[in-house]
Amino acid sequence: MTFADDAIAWYDQNARDLPWRQPGTTPWAVLVSEVMLQQTPVVRVEPAWNAWMARWPTPADLAADPPSEAIRMWGRLGYPRRAMRLHACAAAIVERHGGTVPDDLDQLLALPGVGTYTARAVATFAYGQRHPVVDTNVRRVVARAVEGKPDAGPNTTPADLVAVAELLPEDVKRAARASIAFMELGAIVCTARSPRCPQCPFASTCAWRATGQALPEGPSRKPQRYAGTDRQVRGLLLEVLRHATGPVPRHRLDMVWQDETQRARALAGLLEDGLVELLGTDDFILAGDAPPTAPIPLGLTPPS
Repeated sequence: MTFADDAIAWYDQNARDLPWRQPGTTPWAVLVSEVMLQQTPVVRVEPAWNAWMARWPTPADLAADPPSEAIRMWGRLGYPRRAMRLHACAAAIVERHGGTVPDDLDQLLALPGVGTYTARAVATFAYGQRHPVVDTNVRRVVARAVEGKPDAGPNTTPADLVAVAELLPEDVKRAARASIAFMELGAIVCTARSPRCPQCPFASTCAWRATGQALPEGPSRKPQRYAGTDRQVRGLLLEVLRHATGPVPRHRLDMVWQDETQRARALAGLLEDGLVELLGTDDFILAGDAPPTAPIPLGLTPPS
């Protein structure tokens, strides 16, 4: 039995029953799940994913709506720029690939908002290809079980891709299965602060356990504060705009946060990110919500 075989055998018995893993799940559904799962736990993603796929089961369905609808549907999932990227990605898939998510890695990497991890995840989990799919969970499993380290580095490096690729079986289908197994192990067993070592398929062979090293003191990553940050203020501003039925005047947005400087900074950030647009001189809308320009009656010319 190889490292990958042990991981696959464990996964076959212990994998979580997640909707985007069901047989017949489309590549578009896998892509949406991967974008939503970035920096967001499964428990919050699952209902949002179900609602999103019910409304926009294909890239063409999403591309046909304005980006403001994607932002509204994103709700309070966090990091709403991901909604904009998904909308831009859907439009690119329709324009470049006839509405079908491409299966070529380079074409996936060329899509808006699709990076190294997401492209490989879609190629592997949706199309069953052989690629190293490396996130923080996979890095942690490899660092501990193979390299004997208590934790992995904060970011994926080319060396990480090489290390994981060397662990994948040559058989393409089993390689794809191994990739999801490594990830699942890191997510629910080989966790950052409370690893469940007795339940791990590598309990007797783990290089880190053999060293006898303890986990380092404190969290491996400093948790991000939310309360009182610009992120919280941005979320409050977006919440007003998501539920508005028309342009929102500045004085209405002024009511959501007392600190004028921070509120102005958060609003400026939303405008810069393209999530919000200025209508006229003092009204605000979600991106794509601008009313159509009234046609000019025949025989009249627009003012100079």
